[in-house]
Amino acid sequence: MPGFSPPEPYILWLTGAGLLIALVSWLPLALKRLPLSLPIICIAIGAGIFLLPDVSLAPLPIAFPAVTERITELVVIIALMGAGLKLDRLFSWRRWHVTWRLLAITMPLSIAAITLIAAWGLGLPWTMALLLGAVLAPTDPVLAADVQVGPPRTGTEDEVRFGLTSEAGLNDGLAFPFVNLAIALTLAAQTGTPWLRDWLVHDVLWEIGMGAAGGWAIGALFGWLTFHVPAETRLARTGDGLIAIAATFVSYGVTELLDCYGFLAVFITAVTLRRSHRDHDFQRDMHDITEQVERIAMMVLLILFGGALVSGLLSPLGWREGLAAVAIILLVRPLAGLAGLMGFQADRSEKATLAFFGIRGVGSFYYLAYALNHAPFAGAERLWAIVGLVVLLSILLHGLTVTPVMRAIDRRQGRDPDGQGSTAA
Repeated sequence: MPGFSPPEPYILWLTGAGLLIALVSWLPLALKRLPLSLPIICIAIGAGIFLLPDVSLAPLPIAFPAVTERITELVVIIALMGAGLKLDRLFSWRRWHVTWRLLAITMPLSIAAITLIAAWGLGLPWTMALLLGAVLAPTDPVLAADVQVGPPRTGTEDEVRFGLTSEAGLNDGLAFPFVNLAIALTLAAQTGTPWLRDWLVHDVLWEIGMGAAGGWAIGALFGWLTFHVPAETRLARTGDGLIAIAATFVSYGVTELLDCYGFLAVFITAVTLRRSHRDHDFQRDMHDITEQVERIAMMVLLILFGGALVSGLLSPLGWREGLAAVAIILLVRPLAGLAGLMGFQADRSEKATLAFFGIRGVGSFYYLAYALNHAPFAGAERLWAIVGLVVLLSILLHGLTVTPVMRAIDRRQGRDPDGQGSTAA
C-alpha cells in the first residue's frame, strides 16, 4: 500500500475556495438574528489561517502596495454597483435630501475633525493629517450591507437604510478631491510647483463633473441596451445578471480613461441603469449576481486583513493612536452626523442611527493605498496601522450592534425583521 503523500497546494486552494463560497451562501442566514456580522467571522478566519505554522506569507499592505490598491479598488466598484441597483427611490434633490446633508455637512466636518485629531493629537504633519481625514471620513459601501436597503422592490427602503446606502454610494467618489489635495500638497512641498489651480480645475471640477456625466451616459446606454432595444435583442432577455458586472467595469474603465472619478461614475451608472426600468424583474437578477461577487471578493479581502492583523499590522501603535481611533469612531462620525441632520424631519432614533453607523472599511484601505502609491508620504507603516485599527474597531462595534438596532427600527416601523412584511394584523 503506497504511503500517504501531502496534498498539492492546488488541491488545498481548490478546497478552500469551495469552503469560502459555501460560507458566502450560508453565513448570512446563520447570522441573521445574531449580534454578529459576516466581516467579523471573515477576519477571525483570516487570523486563524495566517497563524498556522505552515503559512509563511504575511499579507501586510505595505509589502504589496500595488496588489492592495487593485484588490480594494475592485471590491469597492462592485459594491458601488450593487448599492445603486438596490435603490428604489427615484433620484431628485428633494427625495435625496438626507443624502445631501450627509455629504455636504457630515463628511466635510468629519474630514476636518479627523485632520485636527491627527495633527494635534498624534503630531502628524498637516498633509498626512489631511490624508488621514480624507481616508477615514467616507462611509464604506462594502462593509455596510447590514445597514443598507434590501434587494430591489423588497420594501425595506426606510430613511435610515436609504440614507446610509446613498451616502456610501456617493461619498466614496467625493472624498477623492481631499485625497488628491493631500497628494498635491505633499508633491508641492518637495518640488515647489503650484498646485491650487490644477487641484480646483482638474481634481474638483473636471473629475467630479465628468465622473457624474460619464456615469449617467454609460448607465443610460446600458439601460437602453438592456430594456429598450427591440425585444429579440435586448440584454434583459439573456437573464444573465452578469450584465451588471459588465456595466461596472465599462463605467469605471471609461471614466478612468477620461481621468475622472470612476467610483462616482459607477454608482451613478447603477442608479441610472435602475431608473431605466425600475420594476423589471431583471433588476433583481443584476443585483443578485453583483451581491454574490461582491461578497466573495469582500470575504477574500477580509481574510487577508485578518492575516495582516496577526502579522503585525498594528505593531506601530501606541496609546495615543488607540485613543484617536476610538474618538474617530465614537465621537467624530456620530457628532458630525447629528450636525448634518439638524432640522431634518425624522425620528430621534433614526437620526442617531444614521449618525452612528458611518462604517469605515475597504474604501479607506483603497484611498490610503492609492495615496501612498502616488506620493512619498513618510511613516506609511504608522498610517496603515491607524487606518487598520479604525476599520477593525468599526467592524467590531458596528458588527455587534447592527442586528439588534436595525431589528428594533423594523419593529417600530411595523415591519417583521425576519419576513420584511408588515407586523400589523
